[in-house]
Amino acid sequence: MSLSRELTAASAKPIVLGLLAQGDSYGYAIIQEVKRRSGGQIEWAEGALYPVLYRLAEQGLIESYWGKSEQGRRRKYYRIKPGGVKELEQQRKQWTLAHDVLNGLWGPKPCLT
Repeated sequence: MSLSRELTAASAKPIVLGLLAQGDSYGYAIIQEVKRRSGGQIEWAEGALYPVLYRLAEQGLIESYWGKSEQGRRRKYYRIKPGGVKELEQQRKQWTLAHDVLNGLWGPKPCLT
């Protein structure tokens, strides 16, 4: 099962900020890390990720810079900015609240015997 389009879009911001809070990265590596951490349940196409990265940069939450890959090719890397760290904390609070409410609604069900 994969996430719906709506949930994928809603979760992209905190996922990207959370990954970049752990260290600078580039687009393809972000896509692969999301796939790995979700056990293959979340698969982003490059066309879906780059608009998110551009939007986060426009909002001043991340910035990009050019670096070199292990093969010596130029690659655009992204890093979180202080405003992104603050936004990540807000996102964490919001998602924790939503998680807690859903857990309360969907938590252990009484045994009907």
